[in-house]
Amino acid sequence: MKPWAGEHFNGAHWVFQQDSAPSRKAKMTSEWLKLNLPEFISTEEWPASSPDLNPMDFCIWSILESRVCAKPHKNVESLKSSLRREWDLVSEDVLRAAVDNFYKRLSLCIAAKGNTFEELD
Repeated sequence: MKPWAGEHFNGAHWVFQQDSAPSRKAKMTSEWLKLNLPEFISTEEWPASSPDLNPMDFCIWSILESRVCAKPHKNVESLKSSLRREWDLVSEDVLRAAVDNFYKRLSLCIAAKGNTFEELD
């Protein structure tokens, strides 16, 4: 992640949002993030089970699912290969729209005081 971010953000400030997945909650992981990233939002600061606040969950996975599951796969490797191929085909415009929508979702979450909020228009 760090080499990719260095290449794509070209020195601009960025923030890593850490979700509540068990593999990312380990103390060792949190320590590494503190020491190696410019800034990150920890699992304690981020609402648990919050797919409405994750662009991968509220946008990208459904796109990948509709494309990748349009045909059956013989094995896991075929599925993985198809996911990688389709990920590369997701346009920058789609990714940008998902990220731009993220700020609206954060505002709705804040207005709802962390409770659930209605679907966006």
